[in-house]
Amino acid sequence: MLDLIIIGGGPGGAAAGVYAARKQLKTELVTKEWGGQSVVSPDIQNWIGTVSISGNDFSEALKKHLEAYKGDTLTITPNSLVAKVEKKDDGFAITLDNGSTRETKAVLVTSGSTRRKLAVKGADIFEQKGLTYCASCDGPLFSGQDVVVIGGGNAGFETAAQLLAYTKSVTLLNRSAEFKADPITTEKVLANSHMTAIRNAEPTEVFGDTFVTGIRYKDTATGEEKELAAGGVFVEIGLVPNTGFISDLVEADEYQRIKIDPWTQATSVPGIWAAGDCTNIKYHQNNISAGDAVKALEDIYVNLRTR
Repeated sequence: MLDLIIIGGGPGGAAAGVYAARKQLKTELVTKEWGGQSVVSPDIQNWIGTVSISGNDFSEALKKHLEAYKGDTLTITPNSLVAKVEKKDDGFAITLDNGSTRETKAVLVTSGSTRRKLAVKGADIFEQKGLTYCASCDGPLFSGQDVVVIGGGNAGFETAAQLLAYTKSVTLLNRSAEFKADPITTEKVLANSHMTAIRNAEPTEVFGDTFVTGIRYKDTATGEEKELAAGGVFVEIGLVPNTGFISDLVEADEYQRIKIDPWTQATSVPGIWAAGDCTNIKYHQNNISAGDAVKALEDIYVNLRTR
């Protein structure tokens, strides 16, 4: 029986894998791909200790760091997904998408989430060509430009606030008449003279040449089609956590994010921990995912070796 199975190869999974190997826990890391959501970013500028790195290089760096510890205690199973996690008397049974199974004393879920995609004409064509789902990764690339944020929740307004630090202007499009963001957040961000919010605005098309030059939207109150010039489009319409394989076992919130104890990262089921974007944390960043996964690993080690 394994000591630990880590599910996911993003920054959280990789960080936990390195720590598990160094602590000599008999561990297997299962991942479909490396790097998480940031793999699509052309230039990540906020990974601490690295001034600038592409998403591809970032994912490769995580993989290489973990592979440096591969050996007697650490096994890496790439190109694989976990299909189900089941509780057993003495631990857990993990079933992969190829039907193979293994048993483990503990589980760390770092499966991340998927950005809800903007389903309008041109969105897929211009993704990473001016349309992005990660302001913290790509925002500084749009310095001095007029940009659009899609989404009126806290994430949308927080993204707008971040972008106001270096863009020329930010226009936020909200599908309904009311914002979902907290009133205090809304009021503070809208107070900026370079910030505009448009209500009842349903995006219909992202357009441009080789790069985004603007967006079209429908005024749902009047039915009028309108157009905005923009050098960048930032989409903040929600995250879809990758938790289906374990949702019937651990407690989750209304968005199917795994509920964790922020002190330890433990879930509602003893022996299962979770970290990163698949959990019900407030902020979502590579550095936060890595830190939370290390926190979980420390608690896992204490539970396996000293209790």
